[in-house]
Amino acid sequence: MEKIFEYNTERKNLILKEYGRNIQKLVHYLKTIEDKEKRSQMAATLIELMKQISPSIRENNETNQKLWDDLYIMSGFDLEIDSPYPMPPLDILNKKPLRLGYSTNNIRFKHYGKNLELLIAKAMELEDPEEREGAVVYIGKLMKSFYSTWNKDNIEEESILKNIRELSKNELDIDITKVKENNLFESLYKERPKPPPQHTNRGRKNQRGGGSKRRR
Repeated sequence: MEKIFEYNTERKNLILKEYGRNIQKLVHYLKTIEDKEKRSQMAATLIELMKQISPSIRENNETNQKLWDDLYIMSGFDLEIDSPYPMPPLDILNKKPLRLGYSTNNIRFKHYGKNLELLIAKAMELEDPEEREGAVVYIGKLMKSFYSTWNKDNIEEESILKNIRELSKNELDIDITKVKENNLFESLYKERPKPPPQHTNRGRKNQRGGGSKRRR
């Protein structure tokens, strides 16, 4: 008697889970077709079905070759058909993905971030003294803002200017007395003042209500 239900423990493991068990069964059926021409036509139809199952796959040569490679993989590399691409080598399953390249640039002050170092590099290219000083003031404001984001304590203007000198290799500078007198390094992001507590008349109403009860 033919089995109607099939238990998971009796099923074979899926080779490529993204296509599902029905595609895997169709691949096995494809291998049973004796006529090569018919088998090749059915393989092309199966490729179109695989595209519909994976709508994110775009139509180009690279993705098309991947589909045919997956077909060969699901067949156990045992499929003789006329396809636009040759059968992939067996070691394709053992290939490891390429490692992502990470930036090896060391950040001098991590709490300021890499973008601030890029700003300093741009400021160093300025030739006009006023523009150069304005860039130093803006950078100082940013640095104080970034520092206050990660630290509860305030940072002194001397420390900020010292960091600017270090990051610019002493090319950027400003008179510290001028900075202090005019508060030039004031943080760009000020804390919003807390709203005053709102007094309601609920307490007064209760008092009035209580007083009326006493009169009764």
